[in-house]
Amino acid sequence: MSSIVIIGAGECGGRAALQLRERHFDGTITLVGAEALHPYERPPLSKNGILEGAGPKFVMDAEGYDKRGIDLRLGVNATGIDRPGKTVALSDGTKLTYDKLLLATGARPRPFPGIAERSERVLTLRTHADALAIRRHLHEGSRLAIVGGGFIGLELAAIARGLGASVTLIEGLSRILSRGVPEDIAHAVAARHKAAGVEILCESRIETFKIGADGVSICLAGGRTIDADIAVIGIGSIPNVALAQEAGLAIDNGIMVDDHLRTSDPDIFAAGDCCSFPIPVYGGRRVRLESWRSAQEQAMLAAANLTGADERISAVPWFWSDQYELTLQVAGLAEGAVISVRREVGEDAFIIFQIGADGRLLSASGIGPGNGVARDIRLAEMLIASGRTVDPTALMQAEVKLKSLLAA
Repeated sequence: MSSIVIIGAGECGGRAALQLRERHFDGTITLVGAEALHPYERPPLSKNGILEGAGPKFVMDAEGYDKRGIDLRLGVNATGIDRPGKTVALSDGTKLTYDKLLLATGARPRPFPGIAERSERVLTLRTHADALAIRRHLHEGSRLAIVGGGFIGLELAAIARGLGASVTLIEGLSRILSRGVPEDIAHAVAARHKAAGVEILCESRIETFKIGADGVSICLAGGRTIDADIAVIGIGSIPNVALAQEAGLAIDNGIMVDDHLRTSDPDIFAAGDCCSFPIPVYGGRRVRLESWRSAQEQAMLAAANLTGADERISAVPWFWSDQYELTLQVAGLAEGAVISVRREVGEDAFIIFQIGADGRLLSASGIGPGNGVARDIRLAEMLIASGRTVDPTALMQAEVKLKSLLAA
């Protein structure tokens, strides 16, 4: 009987294991995870997971894995891969034999320079335990400092204000959301946060971090000091590639995979936050994505190809963020865009379309209350995937239906 081992029991690993059974794979499946919890979704952690102090949103209950004959090995780490022998060593001293191996090892928060480890007062947000640790400090009158103006920090800021905490967000660059989001969108997000009472400090360089028993003091260049009960660091992530690297697999901003999610070893696949992969619609440009939908799509694709299918990556990158009553959605990649146009799609809602030199739509970024931009972003995603050239003027005009551009 053949065996598949999956290292990483996050959403991607968990969904891949379940999908293998959906595809009628009848061999052994072993899912290895460092956390004691079975697979859960991470996006809620910076949203209602903190607001409500709720339990994780599990991909499936533990009994579901047992019912499907999936062996969960939780609370243990994979410590080494013996490729010639096709075994994986675990931190509890056991070894697993595989015919095919899937690495879904995810990513970890990027540490702030000079702070080697997190503490009770300096935290990151990646796991359910992290969310609970942060939630304990968020209440009326508490003080939160956030380092980093990306999505995690901004979502956390919105939740913290809703709980009555004061929030100061420190960003080293000239604006928040500087990677992958157009300036108009970033300005709209910043304005909403400022209206809610969040203090945003851009172009701010941190000189020292003083960590005490009761809080932190962050000293900025120029002399200002930010005192807070806790600081949360949100300055990006680092893919977990050590296991793959030590096994001799190719690495390039993540574990390198081809358009089938195969690594440089044909019996080892990688998926999710840990891998970099080519996107055909962008000419094979290699990227690494941290995205809920990408994790799901790659889990499905990996399961298919682990069981002998010949399926290729075809999806357009997409992600979303909820902050206050606003939802932000982004489809595609803006790199190489030479034209940007704005389309008003309703009250307080708009989309920025970014177009390449060849006239093809590269990305669409929208923001508005609720799901106000969702339909048009989905249609824009289809336009990007089609590779069609687009008329910038038509994109600007709300009376021109995007669906009509797909049929042109």
